[in-house]
Parts: sequence; C-alpha cells; structure tokens
Amino acid sequence: MRQRSSLSAPSIDCGDCGAGLGIEPSSSGRVGCPVFVMLPLDTVWKVERDGRKVAILKRERALEIALHTLRKAGVEGVMVDVWWGICERAGPRVYDFSAYRRLFHKCAAAGLKVQAVMSFHAAGGNVGDTCKIPLPKWVLDIGERNPDIFYTDKQMHRNKECLSLGCDEVPLFWGRSPVDMYRDFVDAFANAFDYLFGAVITEITVGLGPAGELRYPSYPEGDGRWRFPGVGEYQCCDEYMLADLR
Repeated sequence: MRQRSSLSAPSIDCGDCGAGLGIEPSSSGRVGCPVFVMLPLDTVWKVERDGRKVAILKRERALEIALHTLRKAGVEGVMVDVWWGICERAGPRVYDFSAYRRLFHKCAAAGLKVQAVMSFHAAGGNVGDTCKIPLPKWVLDIGERNPDIFYTDKQMHRNKECLSLGCDEVPLFWGRSPVDMYRDFVDAFANAFDYLFGAVITEITVGLGPAGELRYPSYPEGDGRWRFPGVGEYQCCDEYMLADLR
C-alpha cells in the first residue's frame, strides 16, 4: 500500500518580526490566527414541559464531547446564536438565558472561548438553515395586527424574518421601539453574564436583517419566489419605509 504524503508549510524563523505588528499569541500560547467554530443553529432549543415552553441544550452529552474534541484539535472557541425568539419568548422583558448559561459553563470547562451573536432575526428561510426559530410570538402577534412592521415588497408580500428598519424608532411594542428592545435584550444578556466577559465570552456581535446580515430581504428564499443571486425586489412598501421616503 502506497503511503499517503502530507503537505506542510515551510518553517520560517521570523524572530521578533511580529512584535511591531501587534501579533499576540492566542490564549493557548500559540502564535497564529485563532479559530472559532460555529455551533449548530439549534444548539439551544425550546420544548414543551408541563404545559410550558422551556429552553434546553440539545444532545447535551454529545455536545460536551464535541467541545472537548474541538479544544484538543487546537480550536480557540465557538460561535453561537443567542436567539431572540428563544430567550424573550415568554413576553416583553421576560428573559431566559438559562440554557445559554449551561452552554457557556460547558465551554469554559472545555477551555473554549465564546463569541455570542445576538440574533434578532428568525431562522429557517435561508440557505443552510436546518431548523425553524421564529421571532418571539408576542412580536408576531403585534405583526398580525400591524403587518407594516415587516419588510414589504410592491406585491405586499411580508417578510417575517426580521423587523423593518422603517419602524426602528417607533414605540409599537408595548411602549418600546425595536431599537429599545434590542438594547434591553443586550443589557439583560450583559447583566446575566458579566462575570464571564473577557475570560470566556470574548466577543459579542449583533445579527440584524435576514440571516443576521445587514441587508434587505430582497430575495427571500423561504417562500420559493427567489433564489440567490436573483435580483429580488425593493423592500420599501411598508408604511414606515414609505413615510421615510416621502
């Protein structure tokens, strides 16, 4: 049997060449680019128990093994979506980060860092989405009465994946605007996990727009009308966007 050959990068002695460039070793002591692995979208999930929805870690034992395996492979940390539709599902300003606390503690035990994404959008309508996580029900209920909180095209198709930026400053949600809700959510997360900041949670990013991207849902895939890179349609026909255009 012929032995498989492997390719390796040549060894280069740079001496102190990285000092002037601000290159620092990772937390493991190795110099290089730290690698973070994205966890599955449904790592934290909600199930019904005793007549109420609760947040859980899916496949918890398998997750523990995977985290330790990643660390042994030299991975610096993981990235995980902190879903608005899961954490504030019960009502306005009613936050449940319990499953994420368990996850972050497991990451710490495995020696991994965490990049947390505040995901203020739904999952299930884009390429690679393996599960469906809607916006909080109480937000969708307001959308049933006032569908203009969602991006809308000229055919009046409403995209319920995220809120329209047209209503960003309008207090439509129990006295709060979307910007208020996003700020309150991030503040609640920071208050819950400040003791992990820096040591375990090393980065927080905000996911707004479809798939958490800062763009318009001009080619929504969930309803089958468009496929990337189709040209899509303008998403400016909700009353708040139209008012802004005028």
